[in-house]
Amino acid sequence: MLFMKTAITSVTGKKTLIKLTGLEKMQKDIVSVVIPVHNAEKYINDTVNSVLNQTYDAWELILVENASDDSTVRILEEIKKRDPRIRIMDLKDAVGAAAARNMGVSAATGRYIAFLDADDIWHPEKLEKEVAFINEKEAAFVFTGYEFANEKAKPSGKIVKVPESLSHIQAMKNTTIFTSTVMFDTTRIDREKIRMPQIKSEDTALWWNILREGYLAYGLNENLVLYRRPGKSLSSNKIEAIKRIWYLYRKWEKLNVFTSSWYFMNWAFRAVLRRI
Repeated sequence: MLFMKTAITSVTGKKTLIKLTGLEKMQKDIVSVVIPVHNAEKYINDTVNSVLNQTYDAWELILVENASDDSTVRILEEIKKRDPRIRIMDLKDAVGAAAARNMGVSAATGRYIAFLDADDIWHPEKLEKEVAFINEKEAAFVFTGYEFANEKAKPSGKIVKVPESLSHIQAMKNTTIFTSTVMFDTTRIDREKIRMPQIKSEDTALWWNILREGYLAYGLNENLVLYRRPGKSLSSNKIEAIKRIWYLYRKWEKLNVFTSSWYFMNWAFRAVLRRI
């Protein structure tokens, strides 16, 4: 069987056609997209459509259904019929987002791993540009900019810009890495390292784990993701975020109160800037 695929040679979008022969060779370029899904009946169609509409078509979509009790399961069964690249892992017992993502990573067959939350939306060129970028940088770990949106996915105009790179120390002061923007190259990092711990803010804890080992996270400073913010109380969200980040400093990183406070002030300052 002969496969034709568009290869991206630079972040600017310059393209060239190449021929890939055989499933094994094709598999090396696949992006495995992992979405944990729990009670996402309002949003999951839009989210999946944003994957189906990608200009980079060498992907597989792994939807990890995490014991939903609304109409999500029925919707997923319809979604599965749309494209043979869509796979559903049906978990009968709720395991939480971290474990669901880890199961998706374990089931992934592609070279690249990308996370997407069940209510967020990718711009059509997200995968195309990010695959080009991760190879241009010869990186294991990359992320992109994003834009806040309301519950109906209407863009707010508030775009979060990202730095060129983040080390472990820098990332603890600047938690700008957003889950739905992240991509890993499993030829440059063991996929066993891409496993989220069973704690709150498990995604941030994973980034710190990886960066602590000496990896750099490279930022593509372009808005490629819509971050849908739910309609529940924003004040309660902020209080929960404060509790989670403080826990990470004190319990996960095992920093003393003085050092934790210093990082916390840096985090708070940047968190405010992202939202004004």
